[in-house]
Amino acid sequence: MSIPDSNTHGSILRTWWPLAASWLLMGAELPAIAGVVSRLEQPEIMLAAFGGVVFPIALLIESPIIMMLAASTAWSRNTASFGELGRFTIKASFVLTIIHALIALTPLYWWVLVPLLDIPADVQAPALMGLQIMLPWNWAIADRRFRQGALIRFGHRETIARGTFIRLMATFLALWVFSQNGANGIVTATASLTIGVLVEAIFVRWRAAVLLPRHLAAADTKGLTPPTTSLIAFYVPLAITPMLILALQPIAAAGITRMPMPLECLAVWGPLGGLIFLLRSAGIAFNEVVIARCDEPDGRRRLRRFAWGWGAGFSGILTIMAVTPLADLWFRGVIGLEPELARLGTQVLWLAAPLPLLTFLESYWQGMLVSRHRTRAVTGSVAAFLVVAVIVIAAGVLIGRWNGLLVTLAAFAAGNTAQTLWLRWKWQVEGPRRPEQPEQGIGAPEPL
Repeated sequence: MSIPDSNTHGSILRTWWPLAASWLLMGAELPAIAGVVSRLEQPEIMLAAFGGVVFPIALLIESPIIMMLAASTAWSRNTASFGELGRFTIKASFVLTIIHALIALTPLYWWVLVPLLDIPADVQAPALMGLQIMLPWNWAIADRRFRQGALIRFGHRETIARGTFIRLMATFLALWVFSQNGANGIVTATASLTIGVLVEAIFVRWRAAVLLPRHLAAADTKGLTPPTTSLIAFYVPLAITPMLILALQPIAAAGITRMPMPLECLAVWGPLGGLIFLLRSAGIAFNEVVIARCDEPDGRRRLRRFAWGWGAGFSGILTIMAVTPLADLWFRGVIGLEPELARLGTQVLWLAAPLPLLTFLESYWQGMLVSRHRTRAVTGSVAAFLVVAVIVIAAGVLIGRWNGLLVTLAAFAAGNTAQTLWLRWKWQVEGPRRPEQPEQGIGAPEPL
């Protein structure tokens, strides 16, 4: 009896678009924040504090739990495995919150972070205030992504998009309230972002409490067993992956402060990164789609074609913006940057054009490898990304000829190319072996 082919382009699109919409809405958050902050007092300093220090450091601290979404999608099979991952999430978020508190509430900020990043004097105090305000961030992200992964596994992808929409509306409302009541730029940015994330976490927790029990109970009655791979062995390589990627954010900031026009480049880095993230975000969402559907009939070929097509489309949008006045319209009209700052952004945007396509391809190969529990290969790809990118940034600092935005975008483009090629190579070498095989699959723990 033949199995119907459910992996058509339209079927993949229906799986992907709620997740993509969620990520696109999230991507709209940073440009909205930058657009409000740029219209408040001391915009250059506040944008530099938020986009050049606070947000990169907050992302780096939370990075170990970013892959909780992919882990929960693959791991939350029944009540036992869902509960095991839930307990792990609580412990991880507690540890990360303590780390964040040590940086934001003790002299470690002044002793370590300020000299390490060479933070400009005017930016130091606003950045510290922003880090303090974002203290609840780690718990909210961890709890939300853990429950979102289970909701995706059991087919409730539309809940993810609804939660992100609610988050965005909460962020927009907070931006309006703070900006209209005299708050400075860093308070407006970080408080609004934190409120939005907390509102979304509460919504997702409520929907998970309503929707998941019946799915988990049904899985229990069908006799589905939890994964036999050690949770630590499965998750640690996944956790290292975003840690290595996001380590480049403060490294880039440290490089920018040591190259020409440091304050101006830090101020533009946040709005520029927000635009790039907006156009890459749909590709990030594709990772969970690949994990969920790669074993369906003809799944690999159709998913690969989907990645190339949609990735090229989003890269095309960024290319059009870079070579037309649309970039200037974005930076000056939408974000509200001063003309000289907007010019910095428009001059380097073309370097980011390949990134959306590379993101789709990375998600494709990464999703295939995660579906086979080859998580160490994913970690290796990110190590390749980081090594290549750091070499480019270090060369930029040593030469001292180009501004930090130009060098950093070149580093991201080169690093992502290396990461994509590594993932493709590792899939060709390791991927085709099924996870039931004892070497490194679900039947035996993958060594750390």
